[in-house]
Amino acid sequence: MSLIMHEFENNEALCERLAQCIASGLDGALNLREEATLAVSGGSTPKPLFAALSRCELDWSRVRVTQVDERWVPEDHPDSNALLIREHLLQGHAAAASFDSMKVAIDDAFAAESACAQRLAAFADAIDVVVLGMGEDGHTASFFPAAETLAEALDPATERLCLAVRPPAAPHDRMTLTLAALLRSRQLYLHITGAKKLAVLQQALAAQDALTYPIHAVCQRSDNPLETFYAPGS
Repeated sequence: MSLIMHEFENNEALCERLAQCIASGLDGALNLREEATLAVSGGSTPKPLFAALSRCELDWSRVRVTQVDERWVPEDHPDSNALLIREHLLQGHAAAASFDSMKVAIDDAFAAESACAQRLAAFADAIDVVVLGMGEDGHTASFFPAAETLAEALDPATERLCLAVRPPAAPHDRMTLTLAALLRSRQLYLHITGAKKLAVLQQALAAQDALTYPIHAVCQRSDNPLETFYAPGS
């Protein structure tokens, strides 16, 4: 098990520090390559993180941003992660970044896997920085417990970059980066808030069951630990 825990008094302090870490990682990547890559998660938790990150000064014009996962809805839908990213991250300094949305013009997420992988070709190798979230059921990315394609999504040997998922309970089919793609990343962060999620993470680490607690699978890489940023609150 490979995890480093950073605890903060509140989410505001967490977001400021995590934004600095992300920006530093991207800046370091830009010192080595023409372009840096960033993959971020959706939901309500990262909104203040996105705001803090958008204020960070770096050469955003050389940064490519994509999503860890996406609900398969139109990009102007209130549940769209792409819309969230555009409204909260691609602002201020970060407005200069390029954005590769997962959502392609195919209505069926399962039929769109190949087209999505082609669109995200720039992220097929090691992504420089990945920011994950986690649900109270232990899912991360769109690795939902009991989803039919979960085992395939969690296969560390798969060559697939992305995979469609149908959550057993949550609305909308999803598209997600595979575990293999996440484990290739150069820097992997987990952002969680609230005592319930912390308890779930602790249960997942103890259970050693990735199918019940998919977040467990992300903690398995030993060469580059999952850095977890936690603050109390909802």
